[in-house]
Amino acid sequence: MKKINDLYPLFDKTIVYDIKNNSKDVKPGDIFVCTRGVNVDRHDYIDEAINNGASFLVVGKIGQYQIPFIKVDNPNKELMVLSQKFYDYPDEKLKLIGITGTDGKTTTAMIIRDLIGINYCGYIGTNGAKGKKLDQKLNNTTPECHIIYKILDAFVKEDLRYVAMETSSEAFFRKRLEPFHFDIAILTNITEDHLNVHKTLSNYIDSKKQLFKQLKKDGIAILNCDDKFFDEFQKIHKHVLSYGKNKKADLLIKEYHEHSNNTEILFEYNHIEYQITSPLLGEFNVYNLMGAILALIALDIPIAEILPKIPKINIPSGRMEILPFGSPYKIILDYAHTTNGLKSVLNYLKKMDHQRIITVVGSAGGREKEKRSTMGKTVLDNSDLVIFTTDDPRMEDPLDIIKQMIADNKGCYQIILDRGKAIEYALDIAKKDDIVLIAGKGRDNYMAVKDQYIPYCDYDVIKEYFNNHQ
Repeated sequence: MKKINDLYPLFDKTIVYDIKNNSKDVKPGDIFVCTRGVNVDRHDYIDEAINNGASFLVVGKIGQYQIPFIKVDNPNKELMVLSQKFYDYPDEKLKLIGITGTDGKTTTAMIIRDLIGINYCGYIGTNGAKGKKLDQKLNNTTPECHIIYKILDAFVKEDLRYVAMETSSEAFFRKRLEPFHFDIAILTNITEDHLNVHKTLSNYIDSKKQLFKQLKKDGIAILNCDDKFFDEFQKIHKHVLSYGKNKKADLLIKEYHEHSNNTEILFEYNHIEYQITSPLLGEFNVYNLMGAILALIALDIPIAEILPKIPKINIPSGRMEILPFGSPYKIILDYAHTTNGLKSVLNYLKKMDHQRIITVVGSAGGREKEKRSTMGKTVLDNSDLVIFTTDDPRMEDPLDIIKQMIADNKGCYQIILDRGKAIEYALDIAKKDDIVLIAGKGRDNYMAVKDQYIPYCDYDVIKEYFNNHQ
């Protein structure tokens, strides 16, 4: 909490407790900032904010308001400045590690947190905000800046030193991350995604580049040198470390062997070879792990301290997660929701001993429609049976989305719109040594339907299925 005159000297000593820009979230004693979004102007919700207990307004236009207010030129910019002051610049007290890329952000960030240690490193991303005690769910992979500042303040109070943060292209596009300067920036990969927001691949890439433009002068860029956009990104910042199979990589992936429950990896750094065993599965996770290791090296953490922690890495929930329900077939829960993500997961599963691959998948509404046909082709080409279903349809008709996924693609499939029933059907028909891949939502705890977030979780559906079939 703060006194208003600590933030705006011309006002009195009224105590304020938090900063909000969503009137529904306002509680007594909060500051309400009237930001403007793509389709919303928070000035329209001032009455609701006041009714919910707001004690101070930050506005962009003069009005007859019932509580004290300050008029500023740009409430969106002011939200950033106000948040910095309110939380006493917590970002300057932490080492910020930003991770961007189409796929692999969550896993890479969670690996970094595990390797540094959960008593030293916080996490912000798709899986929420996690500190020593803090465990908070988030509505966005990268939340708005005032929420980030509040989380960082909590991390400082928990005596953390580092933060591994997923930084989405949309967050840069919406300028949510504008005030932050990073110590480490990591690029996992780039394939086409979020073109509903960015419109062109070039715009999407430019948003990804912004992370590297916001590196501190002595910060370090960690780049996947096997990614086709590597050359573009290495020009942005003068301090670059790279990883990959390319012989020019600073951390060279020499070989790896995939097994059903781990991956053996041989890599070279500074002309020294290291042999490790990772609990993470799939080639894509070899890359995620190498990027994470290189980030720790860039933070001056000795490699001798890093390697013993690798076998103890926790597999991020909903990321190539093999579910232990004792079935004669394997159940894989994965967040893959892009063409590249699905292809990577299915390529790995095809290498495992199996009879059939049964894939349950959909595509989110309100996102780029162009990728749906290629997603459908990928799962149909690499599965023995695909069950197309609903996945966060938002304002779209789930059946229309599925028709776009099927398009002119060929393969064996069924359509079951109810996602829970689609999963149950896949489990009903699975036989010994089959693999059931449930893709797209990981451990999400909601289904986005129209403008609502309805409680729903794939894992809960699976758990209840086995509870009823014991």
